[in-house]
Amino acid sequence: MKRKIVHIDEKLCNGCGQCVPNCVEQALQIVNGKAKIVKDIYCDGLGACLGYCPMGAITIIEREAEAFDHEKVHKHITNQKNVSDSDKNLLEVQWPVKLDLVSPKAQFFENSEILFVADCVPVVLEDFHRLTFGKKVIIGCPKFNDAMAYATKLAEILKLNNIVSISVMHMEVPCCVGLKWVVTKALDICGKSVLVKVFEVKIGGQCVEFK
Repeated sequence: MKRKIVHIDEKLCNGCGQCVPNCVEQALQIVNGKAKIVKDIYCDGLGACLGYCPMGAITIIEREAEAFDHEKVHKHITNQKNVSDSDKNLLEVQWPVKLDLVSPKAQFFENSEILFVADCVPVVLEDFHRLTFGKKVIIGCPKFNDAMAYATKLAEILKLNNIVSISVMHMEVPCCVGLKWVVTKALDICGKSVLVKVFEVKIGGQCVEFK
């Protein structure tokens, strides 16, 4: 059937995730750094998420889509809550999270995606914990800590474990960009090649991915 439904322009979407918690039906999800509709049947097409996208990437269009299903949405929300509770427990198991405290041999690093975050980011970025889903988090501050020591420690983690990717998330201040240098230097030290994504968090809370 042809009906109204949310459309996300991937060229404009920066993966900030602000739309996700503002979809009552939980029809949206961040996949590979972009907002996506989980299933058409979860989207009612009313567009409550529109006003929460800082990039203007969300619009309402009319296209062929399965009908909105209230019953399946209810089951989906219930399942999401159960998964969320489970994720919280898993997040609590990963301790510590500060780079200078984590053990390079920690089992949770093997075959993991690392989220390397400036320690100010979780305070500024709304709904930060949703963006940590499926990732192992390490935090640090290159301004008040030894960046070279950080690079050496991260290189050891990379050397001892199979790391799938590293996402760097820093604030929009010059000193904070040092986190990107730490990752580059660590890869140089260990001689490995790993997919790296860099995100900058604006003072106002917006998150922008650098290509």
